[in-house]
Amino acid sequence: MRRLVSTALLAFAAATPAFAQDSAPFTGPRVEGVVGWDRVQAGGSHDDGVQYGIGAGYDFAAGGTILGVEAEASDSNVRECAGSKTLADPRLCLKAGRDLYVGGRVGKVIGGKTLLYAKAGYTNARAKLTQDDGTDQVTLGNSNLDGIRVGAGAEYAVGSNAYVKAEYRYSNYENGVSRNQVLGGFGVRF
Repeated sequence: MRRLVSTALLAFAAATPAFAQDSAPFTGPRVEGVVGWDRVQAGGSHDDGVQYGIGAGYDFAAGGTILGVEAEASDSNVRECAGSKTLADPRLCLKAGRDLYVGGRVGKVIGGKTLLYAKAGYTNARAKLTQDDGTDQVTLGNSNLDGIRVGAGAEYAVGSNAYVKAEYRYSNYENGVSRNQVLGGFGVRF
């Protein structure tokens, strides 16, 4: 995964001079911070919490369409538990950890200041599973879960280089784990 992200970032850096002449809105390199609602579902139950992270990307105009590539690293305070902390029914908890994402997006500028877009890509989330039977708490393992993410959002230009955004996304991981998120963010293009 680290090699994939490194290769993608090197490709973006190499492409930057070629796209530097692009004067269309919502184009060029960008960095952003995001925060919002996070719901992790597994085994028929769910828990809600807060997702927060940073992202970077590069967007360019292709005719009347904006195309982009992006990467994000985030974390969450979600902890989903089931069971009653007894020997007969031990409590199992799944703690969401860091989440890495790399993907692409396609969008359309509306009214000169708003970009509407859809996105899709690969995501890898870390999860920690613990068991508590009322007398002992044991870590059963840490897992990296591969998955896919799809989403849609809107960015609104608040200056020549700054924007705010709102985004919904759904991630489907292996082992029956999924995630719904609604995030807001602030970003800068340069």
